[in-house]
Amino acid sequence: MKTKCELGRLLIVEDDAFFRERLTRAMTERGFFVKQAGSLQEVQAVLDEQMQITHSVVDLRLGKDSGLDVLQIVLAHSPSCRAILLTGFGSIATTVEAMRLGAADVLTKPADARQVACALLGEQAAEFDRIPTAPSLARAEWEHMQRVLSVCGGNVSQAARVLGIDRRSLQRKLNKFPPQS
Repeated sequence: MKTKCELGRLLIVEDDAFFRERLTRAMTERGFFVKQAGSLQEVQAVLDEQMQITHSVVDLRLGKDSGLDVLQIVLAHSPSCRAILLTGFGSIATTVEAMRLGAADVLTKPADARQVACALLGEQAAEFDRIPTAPSLARAEWEHMQRVLSVCGGNVSQAARVLGIDRRSLQRKLNKFPPQS
């Protein structure tokens, strides 16, 4: 195993600040030097630093920007970059387009740090072949509540109505730490 910061220079492009920070921390712990961006403009600023990017993780939906556009820009800047596209809205057409543009892999959210690291390094962990990577029911419920809350613009009352549960129950569940997968 290579030592810290020897795995490469990783650019993480994700508009969800919480997820971006969590993934940055996990990839730094695994040995990547990480730069992050939350929009197309921030990607341009990182690329203007003239740093050669060896790996990238790009979210498909970046607010009003498309991850496919970002993918194209990153690969034009660093053609040998191993790019991974993350999407919560997986479709065959998106996957085909991402691969055509040069993505090495397309991962469907929720993807954990282990899956992202394996995709970035081009490795398939033996346990991924043996054990399904489906999250636990508690984890899936927590992530669904987070997505609904995000779609509702952080409005807990509106999210509770959409989910069909009491607002206080939703607040209690959201205040807990996310369950382990």
